[in-house]
Amino acid sequence: MQRVTNCILEDKEKGQVLMLKKPRRGWYVAPGGKMESGEHIKQSASREFYEETGLTVDDPELRGVFTFVMKEGENVVQEWMMFTFYAEQHSGHLLEESPEGELEWVSLNEVLKKPMAEGDRKYFEHILNSNEQVYGTFTYTTDFQLIDVVLDPASPS
Repeated sequence: MQRVTNCILEDKEKGQVLMLKKPRRGWYVAPGGKMESGEHIKQSASREFYEETGLTVDDPELRGVFTFVMKEGENVVQEWMMFTFYAEQHSGHLLEESPEGELEWVSLNEVLKKPMAEGDRKYFEHILNSNEQVYGTFTYTTDFQLIDVVLDPASPS
């Protein structure tokens, strides 16, 4: 099973979240990626965030643990786990060009309006509105149509 990490960086003073627009679908995500062998999840989240943004997140907190399941009909064709961190402090200089897509500071009231996977929208909503850790499973078709969501606790909205 693939393991990935990401981190939602919120600038509370400016009321913005740093997001990455991926070129393949034009969807917005929190910067992150695949864990390397031997890494723990916090190391991975910090490394991936730095590689994709040029910024170092200070003291990222684990806020979500999710399982993603891709199905064709009733058959599971892919499954991975994602560990989502949250940070408010950072240092460094934002890359002018990320190797993974376009970086953009997005106003808090616009984050959930951006094009993204529907499951991502649900965990962004929870993490940006609650300090409570969330666990979940998102089930998709292979063309990323959301079939089912289980969140614990349920979304705060």
